[in-house]
Amino acid sequence: MQKTRPKHLEIAKIRLPLPGIISILHRVGGALMFLAIPFMLYALEGSLSSAERFDTFRSCISNPLVKIALLGILWAFLHHVCAGVRFLLLDIHKGLELKTARLTAKIVLVVSLVLTVLIGVLVW
Repeated sequence: MQKTRPKHLEIAKIRLPLPGIISILHRVGGALMFLAIPFMLYALEGSLSSAERFDTFRSCISNPLVKIALLGILWAFLHHVCAGVRFLLLDIHKGLELKTARLTAKIVLVVSLVLTVLIGVLVW
């Protein structure tokens, strides 16, 4: 009997469940924060070094594109924290049932987005 196996995966047709998407976003958020570390440290050092550099920093972050980038980093941080708490609970075998895992994945997504919007509105 000959098996017919696909020659290639059709990535566009593969649908991950929400917990899988949350897991991937957790990794993306961690990578984004890691890549942002040098820029954030440079901005912090510049803002603390002198009054002129602080004024330059303030004018830089008033740019809408920079604000959107900072919101992206804020979302990455908040999502990474929320998903990290979820994964810690999964590690101690809490919420392993399918229904609970899907619910906690939805909660992580909603909470991280709501916190990003709330903090973004307060800071913007």
